[in-house]
Amino acid sequence: MTDIKQLTLSHMQQMVADRDHIEIDHYISQGLAMVRKANVRLMLKSFDTEPVNLSSEPVVLKEMRVLILKQGSAHPILNLQQRHLEAGALIFAGANSILKTGNISEDAVGMGILLSDELFTLAMGHRIPKAFNGHLRDFNLQLKPEELDMLDHILELIYRSTQSESHQAQVTLSLVSAFIWYIDDIWSRHEDSNRKSLSREQRLFSDFIQLVNQYAHKEHQIDFYADRLFLSPRYMSTLVKKVSGKAAKEWIDEAITTRIKVELKHSDKSIAQIAYDLNFPNPSFFSKYFKRMTGMTPHEYITLNS
Repeated sequence: MTDIKQLTLSHMQQMVADRDHIEIDHYISQGLAMVRKANVRLMLKSFDTEPVNLSSEPVVLKEMRVLILKQGSAHPILNLQQRHLEAGALIFAGANSILKTGNISEDAVGMGILLSDELFTLAMGHRIPKAFNGHLRDFNLQLKPEELDMLDHILELIYRSTQSESHQAQVTLSLVSAFIWYIDDIWSRHEDSNRKSLSREQRLFSDFIQLVNQYAHKEHQIDFYADRLFLSPRYMSTLVKKVSGKAAKEWIDEAITTRIKVELKHSDKSIAQIAYDLNFPNPSFFSKYFKRMTGMTPHEYITLNS
């Protein structure tokens, strides 16, 4: 199977290296990447010499990342949900999130940081902020000017620490920790306000989506999610349809299908292994399910995308 490129630390390093004629304040190591200012469309336009249409198919974000839009607009689909981001927006995506970049304005400029699980653990130690403890796969916030300014300053300090001749890893780790804790503080204040403004039905739908993102690769039936939310399957289905306009099973099927596409494109696993990993009873059932969802067999999908 053709090696489909992914948004990883190594590919980010390649993208920046390919554009050495452009001034970008950046630092990339084995477990950390940070960019202080970059044109978003330019960074995503291609991984090498051939253009890649990242808006048409999902890609896997192998490491966690925080991206901040300083200028312009972007409309990505992250873990099934459409996001509408304007200047001042912050978006967090946990490791193995699934992204379709969608429409990005020509003038979109962003900054951000990308962390491996190992470096995140080293930076945070045994105290993990609530926003980053794993119960959320992603979130986005609209920053106040002073919050954006503070995060920009912390990123500048991280960048300076990596460029110093007397660079000490612990200094960088401490600054990364400060960056994460400050975002957690912003998120906590937004979360308290947002939860109060949401109706009970909206809160339950949000909880349902989080569960789907977390478990759909293994749990395919509505009953599992209804049980987790302490609702009857019928009531949960009615609620999800009312809030989102889409049936609960449709959300589950979309998550499963997206994950299958990612596995078919981004791994060297056999179809039988993917079927097993995603908790299908056998490869035949898996292939029939995928064809029902997409109109093509797994083999046809691989051929089309090779």
